[in-house]
Amino acid sequence: MKQVIAGMGRLWPGVSVALSGLLFGSAVQAGCGPLADACQIDGGDYHIVLPDTGDEKALPAVMFLHGYGGSGEAALRNRAMVDGLNDRGYAVIAPTALPRNPGGPRSWAFLPDFGGRDESAFFEAVLADAEHRFNIDRKSVVLSGFSAGAFMVSYLACATPDQFAAYATIAGSFWRPQPESCTGPVRLMHTHGWRDEVVPLEGRYLGNRRFQQGDIFAGLELWRDTNGCTTHAPSHSGSEGGTLRRRWACGTGADIDVVLFDGGHRVPEGWAAWLADWFEDRPLSQ
Repeated sequence: MKQVIAGMGRLWPGVSVALSGLLFGSAVQAGCGPLADACQIDGGDYHIVLPDTGDEKALPAVMFLHGYGGSGEAALRNRAMVDGLNDRGYAVIAPTALPRNPGGPRSWAFLPDFGGRDESAFFEAVLADAEHRFNIDRKSVVLSGFSAGAFMVSYLACATPDQFAAYATIAGSFWRPQPESCTGPVRLMHTHGWRDEVVPLEGRYLGNRRFQQGDIFAGLELWRDTNGCTTHAPSHSGSEGGTLRRRWACGTGADIDVVLFDGGHRVPEGWAAWLADWFEDRPLSQ
């Protein structure tokens, strides 16, 4: 579906379409100004891309958290992801993390030792702003993230499972020691390349062994326990086209889907369709 620049038509009526072609070609970032500037709120900023659905209904959305050193604007350059979600009617909201140290790379404060911004409160402020400005359906938002963004998603889902409708992690789960328990059941989709060497499935040490990425499978065990799954065996499993899939259907609002693909540390090209199908309770796209 065609994407639109949010706010541009209101600021410069009649020229938004022409500018969109000049600035971004056929893929247009939505923002809060004529040059797709970030939407500024207390505590930070975010970018957003909207689908052109042709009606006035509130939009479902995926809030996508970038990886270490990234930004919301850079995350939206993944056209396969953004276009794929827009084509399914989802807005894509991309907040930007703050530098952990002055002048340093941006990353999310998912561990208490990191200090910095209260990310949960910031995401809540982003949602409130997007709901008001862009008619986002607050009850139909998936929080997703890649790498460091996925670590942030995991810890927030563990602590405040009801803050979002569902959670989707790519190439990241918990760090060691991982939480002993989580607050309540969640809907979770985890995607990982089995040749990932940046965040290996088994985890690895970082920072001269000061930090340790956790084992993805240990994290999934924690989620099965949290969701009250009565068995560790998956409800459904299968493989096709270079992907391995597992699902644990443990009750309403308590399902876990895992997609392992033949690749490294990246967002796989088919991920947008997988996410939309899963969130909408459809069989995952092949």
